[in-house]
Amino acid sequence: MKSVAIFCAASENIAPGYFEAAAEVGTMLGRLGATMVYGGARFGLMEATAKAAKTAGAHVVGVVPDILVDRGRVSSLHDEQVGCRNLSERKDIMLERSDIHVALPGGVGTLDEIFHVMAAATIGYHTKRVVLCNVNGYWNTLCAALEEMSQAGFVRGEIDKYLVVANIPLFADVPFLPGVVQLTYVQNTGAAFSSFEGMRWLFVALFVVLTVLSFVL
Repeated sequence: MKSVAIFCAASENIAPGYFEAAAEVGTMLGRLGATMVYGGARFGLMEATAKAAKTAGAHVVGVVPDILVDRGRVSSLHDEQVGCRNLSERKDIMLERSDIHVALPGGVGTLDEIFHVMAAATIGYHTKRVVLCNVNGYWNTLCAALEEMSQAGFVRGEIDKYLVVANIPLFADVPFLPGVVQLTYVQNTGAAFSSFEGMRWLFVALFVVLTVLSFVL
């Protein structure tokens, strides 16, 4: 495992469960000995993931556009900081510096990053994948839209070549759509997870996904 790009929200006004999920992802990256590449902001899920990753031993790379510097919104957690002029440059640098891209819940900026990677893959610029961490069904609507687009012939090639969905429940009764493709489907209800405390099962789920992907890059 080498470099993993993290796409996620910089918002603070979201449910605590998403921060817990982000911290688990960061911890997993550190345990895998990965380099975390992300947008460099000191707020929201970005900061939660970076803090957990650094604590667990990951090398943290922040790709920081000038506007974040000007506004004093840059995290202090970076082992390496890469400056860029704007969001377009940031996306290109993150794509270049990463082997796999993991999308936690986020807003418009996160969607922009996801589609930047996917669109480039569809026309052959690279063969890298995006893993959608479908925390509590957050990406269900997006998965449904992509599936509809694919079925109607608007998506070039086989979508599972560049997109993986990892369903990560926070609650036992969360509904999930089938997703585009799933290398792992974890429910917080089975006996297999009864010995885990808190959200340890999330670490297992994403470990399986990223480990499998590391062999097919």
